[in-house]
Amino acid sequence: MKTQSSLQTSNQASRPVSQPVSPPASRPASRPASRPASLQVSLQAQCRVDTPLGPLLLAATAAGLSGAWFDGQAHHPGELAAAVNPDHPHLAQARRELAAYFDAPGMAFTLPLDPQGTAFQQQVWLALRAIGSGQGSSYGVIAQQLGKPQAARAVGAAVGRNPLSIIVPCHRVLGRNGALTGYAGGLHRKQALLRHEGFK
Repeated sequence: MKTQSSLQTSNQASRPVSQPVSPPASRPASRPASRPASLQVSLQAQCRVDTPLGPLLLAATAAGLSGAWFDGQAHHPGELAAAVNPDHPHLAQARRELAAYFDAPGMAFTLPLDPQGTAFQQQVWLALRAIGSGQGSSYGVIAQQLGKPQAARAVGAAVGRNPLSIIVPCHRVLGRNGALTGYAGGLHRKQALLRHEGFK
């Protein structure tokens, strides 16, 4: 069900619009750029897209979308060597689906994904995709689902390294008793996304 969003609703922010890529805004020294070694080798294209919560840097391999990072977020990869091509099939689909998400938060992302990470990180990111819009989970619950009930802290670290903001919904993971916890893109964005989705 579409909910009343507290996101910015100005006309210019209602739909993502691709932009030329420029270096991301300077980030705090405590948030150094970090990228998997395989990421730069396999990337085919990149572009930037405006959203109501700020610009996203999108990156794609031949297999799917591999990154969607807010400017200044933790673990942002920094400048990428891939060609700027907003019409790359995976990037174009990502832009369309992000626009649809901000219009109707209950929609499901269907574009192919290719995030780069360890086997355990991949398991956690797959579990995140099973959390529906308007729903929430916790590190402990995800650890139980993976058959590793003692790994809640490791799950939290993997959630923090999710390279696909919004699309792999790490914003739906909460702390104990439903408390808000850290979000690589900033707690203000996490709160806005949860409100947008009607989470209570």
